[in-house]
Amino acid sequence: MSFDVLIRGGQVLDGTGAPAFLADVGVTGSEITAVGRLAGAEAATVIDASGRHIMPGLIDCHAHGDALVFDPEVQLAALRQGVTTFVLGQDGLSYAPTSTPEAFAYATRYFAAVNGTHPSADGPLGVRELLAGYDRATALNTAYLLPHGTIRYDVMGAAERAASADELAAMLARVERGLSEGAVGLSTGLEYAPGRYADAAELAALCAPLGGLPYVTHMRGYGAKAATGMAEVTDIARSSGAAVHVSHYHGPASTLVPLIDRARGDGLDVTFDTYPYLRGSTILAMVALPSWVPAADTDRALELLESEPIEWDAELWPRITFSHVPGDEWAEGLTLPEAAARAGAEPDEFCRRVLIDTRLEAGCVMARPDEGPEGEESVRAILRHPAHTGGSDGIYVGGHPHPRGYGAFARMLGRHVRETGDWTLEQAVVHLASHPARRFGLPGRGLIRTGQAADVVVFDAATVSDQATYADPRVPATGVDDVLVSGVPVLAGGRLTGAVSGRALRP
Repeated sequence: MSFDVLIRGGQVLDGTGAPAFLADVGVTGSEITAVGRLAGAEAATVIDASGRHIMPGLIDCHAHGDALVFDPEVQLAALRQGVTTFVLGQDGLSYAPTSTPEAFAYATRYFAAVNGTHPSADGPLGVRELLAGYDRATALNTAYLLPHGTIRYDVMGAAERAASADELAAMLARVERGLSEGAVGLSTGLEYAPGRYADAAELAALCAPLGGLPYVTHMRGYGAKAATGMAEVTDIARSSGAAVHVSHYHGPASTLVPLIDRARGDGLDVTFDTYPYLRGSTILAMVALPSWVPAADTDRALELLESEPIEWDAELWPRITFSHVPGDEWAEGLTLPEAAARAGAEPDEFCRRVLIDTRLEAGCVMARPDEGPEGEESVRAILRHPAHTGGSDGIYVGGHPHPRGYGAFARMLGRHVRETGDWTLEQAVVHLASHPARRFGLPGRGLIRTGQAADVVVFDAATVSDQATYADPRVPATGVDDVLVSGVPVLAGGRLTGAVSGRALRP
């Protein structure tokens, strides 16, 4: 027997939930071609997995690598956690499909603190072109959700109203075309502009062509507002028949788990992703601006910030840590009150100045009210739910991002397996690889099995752990040293090989 790559003597976690078993894995081209005792086999590249485990590449169901997936630092951050695929186009905002320069500029500018600026695209483009730009240009696989907010802006601009029949038809045509070009679902961001101006009827209509692919939603409310958010989600699911996937489902488990169980008990196809941290991260404008400020119209919003009195929610200020403040990078890593004091300003005025000076581009990490032991117990209970899949919600923009992009999956494989016992290793791989592959219509991935794509991770179950912290968020995880993507070693001995074998995945 001869292979291109042979992984010898590891404990195989095949993604089915079955117990780990000792085996070799042979790879030819981009596929797994043998799993078993392969004594006497030869290969151009041999990886000794003795004392380690072999698992399918993990799928990050919610990543904001739309621009930064090309960055080697981001690729290293993902691969060192065993992640081989990013699902992009999250929260209803990304670069495609856009047909006008204005729509492309809006999607880029409004979410600059989340997605960053695309390194090569500088104008309108379709899903086909966006995916072609990812294919074999990065060490990671990419899958792409159609962003509802971008589509809405492309058709309606910043309009704060329901869509007309003609506008809805134009949006529907963009959804149908985007799906035909390889999108894996439709995403919404119902706390962001302009997605928040859509009603459930509009969203249900746009879900009609999904054909089993998921409607992926940043709901209209989380935490104490989760019941309101889930009521709309279930309404859309019932009226459209779509499968539903809730993004970064966080809050008290006593509220959130019954909502999911009730929906699934009613026969709805509902799953969710979440990350194992209490703090969140987003754009400052979303958490700080009152709803009457038209955030989708940047010039008008800035005009109002300059001229109108704003009733700020001062209780938010101690919970905000700046992650991205272009022009005032010294403030990154400081809480809003700390940065204001250093600037000699009151917190209200400092927040206003940051929003104006950055043209609403500033980003932040947000502490949640339930931070503490009770919140940690909720995180654990939500992770254990059978409808859970892993998502980092990783944001890589700014000098002081949330650590989740560098540590969420390693934290789940380490702390939540070894320390808290929330999962076995076998269960972890189901939650983080095979279940997401099914959810996003990615056959051939998520399992260690003959004929599957050779996205393969070799890791040390005794040492895998996150190293990134809120104070030092850009530290790669440990315990994952060897990774193949589409049969090519992209991580060897914990270091990038320079290979860019990642594929743009289509359902």
